[in-house]
Amino acid sequence: MKSNCGGCGIILPPDAEAYVCSYDCTFCLSCYSTKQGKCPDCGGELVRRPRRVGKSEIREPVDPAVFSNPLRSWQIWAVSFGVWTFIAFAGSLTIWQLYRTSDMPMRYGETLGLEFSQILTYIPLAPFAFLFAVRYPVTRQNWGRRSLLYLGVGILFCVAHVALRSATPYAVYDAKHKLWTSLFWDPLAHKFAFRWPGIRRLLLYNIVDDITGTFFPIVLVAHAISYYRKFQSREIRATQLEALLAKAHLQSLKSQLQPHFLFNTMHSVSALMLTDIQAADRMITRLADLLRMNLESAGTQITSLSKELEFVNCYLEIEQVRFEEKLSIKWDVAPETLDAQVPLLLLQPLVDNAVKHGISRRTAEGEIRICSYVNNGDLKLEVRDNGPGLTESSHDRGCGLGLRVTRERLETLYGTNQSLILSSLAEGGVSVLVTIPFRSNPGRDQTGNESGAAVLQEHSI
Repeated sequence: MKSNCGGCGIILPPDAEAYVCSYDCTFCLSCYSTKQGKCPDCGGELVRRPRRVGKSEIREPVDPAVFSNPLRSWQIWAVSFGVWTFIAFAGSLTIWQLYRTSDMPMRYGETLGLEFSQILTYIPLAPFAFLFAVRYPVTRQNWGRRSLLYLGVGILFCVAHVALRSATPYAVYDAKHKLWTSLFWDPLAHKFAFRWPGIRRLLLYNIVDDITGTFFPIVLVAHAISYYRKFQSREIRATQLEALLAKAHLQSLKSQLQPHFLFNTMHSVSALMLTDIQAADRMITRLADLLRMNLESAGTQITSLSKELEFVNCYLEIEQVRFEEKLSIKWDVAPETLDAQVPLLLLQPLVDNAVKHGISRRTAEGEIRICSYVNNGDLKLEVRDNGPGLTESSHDRGCGLGLRVTRERLETLYGTNQSLILSSLAEGGVSVLVTIPFRSNPGRDQTGNESGAAVLQEHSI
């Protein structure tokens, strides 16, 4: 991962909050907030970068904090409080309406106390049941043992619920004194009184309802949420693996282009070594500049058109030393396209193709024209030559390494939102037209644009 923001250039410490796309374009929080979640370089979605740790800090992946510690899982406690409170109020209102129309009406306060005693005592128990189900899920391999375990925990859940309910003032109804009373406190004698028969009777009344009507539904909800999170995690991992695979594929294609243009250039230098030492020396100097620019862009898949033009210009200067007056370069680049985002080494193989199959086969002066413009939201890049054109003997021109790799890179980066069309021109020669989505970098590199402008001024028509 990169340690500098691709927008403002600030240094991002390993533990700083940063956002990355699938091609490792990295942005700070401030730049991310201005880009609406989209990478300006490749158009991919920006996601939060995981905190980088040293080898000694690497641990096994754990569940999110919401499931790890019940004392810190405030979301679970909040949901438990809200759900059971709502059920208690709704149940008390329903029962009060039912008894109000009967021969034995109940006061609403009494009904509310009774329902609170029965239902609100689930609030401290439900989170533990939920976390237990998440921690010990039932699977195809362990369903038998886990079923017995869940039954035992369900019984403990019922015992805990009965104990909490027995401590409330509305645990049981004392018919002798005609009042609701706790099983742990004697309201008439005003002292603690542990009444085991009442607790046993309350346990027998609640055990089936607590296990089947409360504990198991909580377990089902926990399993549903847990399986959903696992499915979501698998989807995220699959997406990340696809992005890594695409990135590796792009890097492989780029690594094929780099030696490709280097070998071609070295071949041009070799051809002049025995005939024109000074020209060969100039070519080697420009080759060094070419390699320097290539090293500076190591690990980069996307660059600005201005920097790509600078790279192509350096390459063409080498070829002009080789062909001398036989090669003429014309530039027709729209200024608004200079900061457009393009794949690195996009134009070089197209220009190399024009030199190899077009200019080198002419006896008279040859011309290469490089154009760029915006049309209907797409960036159009065209490389033309006035060579012999596409003939039956040159049918392999569109099947060479440079064009093949360029096509694959465009498909990997842009899917169906791109095209590369190779066609013959009516006046002679070949045109290669590349269409990709036009994406402009708002925080463009001033140096890169000055370089592109210099290219236009030097080689303008």
